[in-house]
Amino acid sequence: MKLPINENGLPASRLIYGCMGLGGGWTKDPIEAKHISQAHEVVEVALDNGINMFDHADIYAFGKAETVFGQVLKENPALREKMIIQSKLGIRFPIEDKGIPARYDFSKSYILESVDGILSRLNIDYLDVLLLHRPDTLMDAREVGEAFNTLKASGKVRYFGVSNMSAGQIRLLQRYSTEKLVVNQLEMSLDKIGWLETGVHVNQIAARDNVFPEGTLEYCQLKNIQLQAWGSLAKGLYTGRNLEGASEKVKNTALLVQKLAEEKQVSREAIVLAWLMKHPAAIQPVIGTTNLARIKACTEAVNVTLSRDEWYSLYVSSRGVNLP
Repeated sequence: MKLPINENGLPASRLIYGCMGLGGGWTKDPIEAKHISQAHEVVEVALDNGINMFDHADIYAFGKAETVFGQVLKENPALREKMIIQSKLGIRFPIEDKGIPARYDFSKSYILESVDGILSRLNIDYLDVLLLHRPDTLMDAREVGEAFNTLKASGKVRYFGVSNMSAGQIRLLQRYSTEKLVVNQLEMSLDKIGWLETGVHVNQIAARDNVFPEGTLEYCQLKNIQLQAWGSLAKGLYTGRNLEGASEKVKNTALLVQKLAEEKQVSREAIVLAWLMKHPAAIQPVIGTTNLARIKACTEAVNVTLSRDEWYSLYVSSRGVNLP
């Protein structure tokens, strides 16, 4: 089942494979043959199970995630036309010997330089989608717009979007860019439910404790901006992780997920993802597991339909208290 990422009809799969776990991890150790072999296996299983969209960021595994993926494409160039490849930029690592901290950078020069690095590591000529990773407090929206125009004119990027941004930040960027922003990737899961709570808590005291930017969910729907969910599996919280010391609401929700999985004869991962995908915003979950069996288990979600009562049962269980 394909999901048009915008009105132009980029045919993306309902699930996205997140590549952060590739490349041997967050170390400065060199890439080994086993890391490239793992990437080959992951890509093959993802494609064979209907996932055609792959999510990267230039910082993942210090660039090694993109590099091993690029090696896969180098060894099998025909795969490129079967994929939608997305990457993110804008986070800079600290320079400790100079006392410079980790920071964000949306300057035009850094955006252009970063895209060249991404394309080189991925061994491709263009990105299907480029996202700004996290809001840069010093962002000059005019400068970002110029960078986007340059990248589009050069053929290096087809579509643009953001990650972890509010409706106001998107509006500001869109004001100075002729390129429509087509994606907003946010943390959303059965555990991280602020995206729902911000609507439920309208005119409620509980709204004080919710940090999810009000109106962002609705704005993205109104403007046809595809919502993508990172952290969609909640780090395995409801799908088999050891819950010793966990709260009662987490334990109860894990039991409910298990019950629904058994009733529907699907994996627990499928239930957790189907819960996200039930929302009318047509959310695209990003999955990041490198476990091949778990990738297959996740893809069962596209065939799961939760009833309204089942969906609300999971939501209320995750909240730990009844709705107001």
